[in-house]
Amino acid sequence: MKHGKIYFSAAAILLMITVIVFSCKKAALDTSDPNNLTTGNYYKTAVQLKSAVNAAYAAMHQNNLVSREWYYLHDTRSDEVTPGGGQLEVPRRQLYENTDDPTNSVMNSVWNGWYTVIFRANVVTDNAPNVTDNVADKNETVGEAKFLRGWAYFDLVSMWGGVPLLTTVPKSPAAFQPRASVDAVYAQIIQDLTDAAAALPAKSATDKGRATAAAANAMLGRVLMQKGDYAGAKAAFLKIPTTGPDGYALTNRYLDNFELATEFNPESIFEVVFVDKGDNSYNWGGESATESQSTVRNQEYCPVAWRNLIPSDKYLNEFESTATGAVKTDPRFSYSVYQTGDKYNNGLSTLTDADQNGNSSILNGVTKKISWRKFMLIYQESAGTAGFHPGGNNQRIIRYSEVLINLAECANELGDISGAVAYLNMVRARPDVAMPPYPTAQFPVVTKEDVVKAIMHEKMVELGDEQVRNIDILRWRKKGYFSTEPIAKFHPGRDELLPIPQSELDNNPLVAGHQNPGY
Repeated sequence: MKHGKIYFSAAAILLMITVIVFSCKKAALDTSDPNNLTTGNYYKTAVQLKSAVNAAYAAMHQNNLVSREWYYLHDTRSDEVTPGGGQLEVPRRQLYENTDDPTNSVMNSVWNGWYTVIFRANVVTDNAPNVTDNVADKNETVGEAKFLRGWAYFDLVSMWGGVPLLTTVPKSPAAFQPRASVDAVYAQIIQDLTDAAAALPAKSATDKGRATAAAANAMLGRVLMQKGDYAGAKAAFLKIPTTGPDGYALTNRYLDNFELATEFNPESIFEVVFVDKGDNSYNWGGESATESQSTVRNQEYCPVAWRNLIPSDKYLNEFESTATGAVKTDPRFSYSVYQTGDKYNNGLSTLTDADQNGNSSILNGVTKKISWRKFMLIYQESAGTAGFHPGGNNQRIIRYSEVLINLAECANELGDISGAVAYLNMVRARPDVAMPPYPTAQFPVVTKEDVVKAIMHEKMVELGDEQVRNIDILRWRKKGYFSTEPIAKFHPGRDELLPIPQSELDNNPLVAGHQNPGY
């Protein structure tokens, strides 16, 4: 059994499908009957409240979100990927080509998935006042719920703008909410993550896979950066400990962040738990809160399987290389991608062009078949079985290396160029990376503008295909940091945001008629 698995109560899930209980006569309700559970008589203990937050975790790690559609939505809105062949489904290709509309199924899945997380987090916060048997556990559970709700709203507001803001469970089917302002949504996110950071324990006191104070502060820092509050973001990042049993540090080996045997390593601040069930029984239908879930990423991006999205030429050519004048070729290139001739299956098999069906990439002017290596499992799998199955490789959501690069951005925006460069050089000094420190011939880091370029470079080569690039692009585009638009087929005034899903427009009368511009 994989350490860190979270279990889900079927009774709790059933209760959270709806909180509206219809009855002919109020007096007829027997609130002590265990066969007639309602939210009014169930959430009375810390254990029962924990089952509610487990349901929120369940929604977060299923097909609509992190195990599949979430990474597709982020990746197709970045410049790090390109389609790997003709079998990329229409809704995913639409997102990549900026031809999506309010009916796009991938977008709708993520929207619905995050609102399911929000609903279940609200069940926790609404019912917490009723729990008195274990106040410490209750407060920790509320902190987890607020972390998940804050993350959900950050994804929503950064990709859709103002969205309906719900912080309690609706009391009737007509309890619609209009689109809140972007500032109001951010204010709620900041409050949630601040509360979570204060309530959650450090990692040594937390079951693996659950949110910690460090995870809340790291997410809060991301949010404050997006808002332009670099001083606040820096303060949040600096609360993440770096020593002792609760401290975080870079791993010596870059690939430790993407392989099975090195999950929950000292660099990992928050990761989503997946389980290899060994029977290919991936739940394509969306979510089952009473069973573990695997991730299909190993199948979708794998060089010997579907290869639906592959590294873009822009991403590949971002790496420093002796072929383009750098002192050293960045080893993170070979750690991040597979190319024709690379070994897998514990070094016993070799990738060929025939293995990697679909499009080629251009690297330093040479056309090659190149695919993602991050989070793939073929490094340990035989040529006959590799790739065509879901896997149990955890999705690392926040790594300490990202915190260091974010601290560099904060320092640079606050006028501390030398401090920014020092943070970047910490990332480059990882033992099995050991890239020459800045300044280099290609990155002189003399002015703020120089350091911006180094930060943008370092973040792409360190965190490529880790679902942070599209949010960074939104922030940097607003600040005018791109000399040319990074997204192909980008339509200014429209593609900064996704369209509000058609189902929301049809079913919520307070949102109808309030679509994002251009759709």
